[in-house]
Amino acid sequence: MIGADTGLRVRQPEAAGLIPAIQVRHEPEYVLVTLAGEIDFAAVAALRQRLFALAGTGHPIVADLDGVSFIDAAGLGVLAGAARRAAIHGAALHVVCARRQTRRLVRLTRLDRVVVLSGSLDEALRLLPADQGVPVAAAAV
Repeated sequence: MIGADTGLRVRQPEAAGLIPAIQVRHEPEYVLVTLAGEIDFAAVAALRQRLFALAGTGHPIVADLDGVSFIDAAGLGVLAGAARRAAIHGAALHVVCARRQTRRLVRLTRLDRVVVLSGSLDEALRLLPADQGVPVAAAAV
């Protein structure tokens, strides 16, 4: 795959291995956002800024959460907001997550109604051509 790598590190209080990382790679058909660490209230401001800016471009976004060890309601809220913004601009937010606990949380909060949930990056990429965005009405849920 050909793409440009840009990275953004979100700073939290010093906690070994718990500082979330956000890496962005622009591909011709989509933008891949790889997240790692803990996504909680203290970390969502930078994530919100980055995802909302990307969602406004009209390109599908694939958010890979496989490296996320923890995500709280604030983090899920950012994903929901980014999905709504992407839908308004004719695209969709695809969430990749193989972790059973995180997938369960996405389903329990009904976030899977506004994002395309995949178990692997390959699965998400296969869904991209068929997906023309989540309808705005669905994204408003």
